[in-house]
Amino acid sequence: MTSSVASDDGVRPVGSDRSSASVTGLVRDHVWSMAVWAAMIAWSAALFAVVRDHFVNYRLARYDLGNMVQAVWSTAEGRPLEVTHGTTGEQIVRLGGHVDPILAALAPLWIVLPSPLTLVAVQVGAVALGALPVFWLGRRHLSSERTAALVALAYLAYPWIAWTAVDAFHPVTLAIPALLFAVWFLDSDRLLPFAVCGALAMTTGELMGVVVAALGVWYAVARGRRTTGIAIAAAGVGWTFVALYAIVPQFSGGESAFYGFYEDVGGSPWGIVRTTFTDPVAILSAVGQGRDLLYVFLLGAPVAFAFLLAPGLAAVALPQLAANHLADLSSATDPHAHYVAGILPFFFAAIAVGLGRLSPTGRVRGAVLVLTLSLAATIMVGPWPWAVGGSPSFYRVDTPSEHIAAVRRAVALVPGDAPVSSTNRAGSHLSARRYVYSAPVLGRAEWVVLESSDAWIPREAGGSENPEALRSFQERLEQSSEWRRIYAVDGVFVYRRMAG
Repeated sequence: MTSSVASDDGVRPVGSDRSSASVTGLVRDHVWSMAVWAAMIAWSAALFAVVRDHFVNYRLARYDLGNMVQAVWSTAEGRPLEVTHGTTGEQIVRLGGHVDPILAALAPLWIVLPSPLTLVAVQVGAVALGALPVFWLGRRHLSSERTAALVALAYLAYPWIAWTAVDAFHPVTLAIPALLFAVWFLDSDRLLPFAVCGALAMTTGELMGVVVAALGVWYAVARGRRTTGIAIAAAGVGWTFVALYAIVPQFSGGESAFYGFYEDVGGSPWGIVRTTFTDPVAILSAVGQGRDLLYVFLLGAPVAFAFLLAPGLAAVALPQLAANHLADLSSATDPHAHYVAGILPFFFAAIAVGLGRLSPTGRVRGAVLVLTLSLAATIMVGPWPWAVGGSPSFYRVDTPSEHIAAVRRAVALVPGDAPVSSTNRAGSHLSARRYVYSAPVLGRAEWVVLESSDAWIPREAGGSENPEALRSFQERLEQSSEWRRIYAVDGVFVYRRMAG
């Protein structure tokens, strides 16, 4: 029988008091955990809205969203990771450029929700999940759910995490949550789930093996688990070696096209190692440029460089930092871009661990400082539409609505399965098909969509603005009896190949 006690309301069961107190205690104990979950959901919804706006208003492009869409679509159609080469027009397997087989795993989702925005949602949601291992690491090392939640919220507020989430779609961005979960499991000495997360991270890109190898070195040194740490390092280096020296040549017929970004320092992994010993000045010159120093400042300032409180864990980011600094590619040291994917997980893991080395008061103050600076930075640089600093130039937020409508009508003229060639931005909406070429390549194209203000032309690796090449391409179409212009509005043109 349930006992009861008198109260101002009459009589209520004692068991009810205990049950109510239990629920209240449970809510109180997990209020910060729930706050992190709520922030993750709100952050994901807001960022999805931002990147959806970029997509529907033609601020994204075939390079890179369309390339990923074609690879996933082809896999769903039974041709794993097949894409159309941007400069040759040949049908190739994507692994000849970047070794990111995780794209194939998205094919079932594409079958259910066949839209480029599906990939966008996956990327935004995956990056949001990274807040969980940050929170868990903080809860363990800071001995406070509240302080841990502040660090997790700083992760979401940090502008370069948000910019990476809205940077079209890049498989390597999925390494951010995978690496954070890997750190969490390794910090817990749970090797099997760590191995799963580490392997998942490596499937997002050929260089992620070196990043995982550095994590193994940290584990060997920081935890004294030398055998396990060396095994992890060997597995990571082995993956990158196999990816660069076996998989890429197998599918490309030669070495990686991206070696060209490293010509000044050796042109290949082995070349960079040789240059380090034979010409260290060349290495120092490559990593000591003004843009490199600014890059480090922009990454560290929004968190007050708090990751230096756990320097060993933060140092796991050095291989990716070095790769970015050594590359002769301006976007590699642009914090808006996806090249931060192998850096930021270790910065935030180091913050969660490093703040734990301060006094209890210092931990709270440090977490508040990191969160405050991150919020201030995101107000300044976005990616929110109201950010003071606005968007980078590659997001054309000032494009008139009339022009966007003209591009939209032009794209709608192309049948869904027809081979097509297009300029870059229109290509993001035309890539779910077998043959999609980048102007000025025609290949088997039966339709051509040209936006005269979009003169970005792909090269073997990367690309650049080339208005002259685009004009010459359009003149060739205009003068050819094989092609007929069927649409011309506001500098947007559609051509159709004539039968016979």
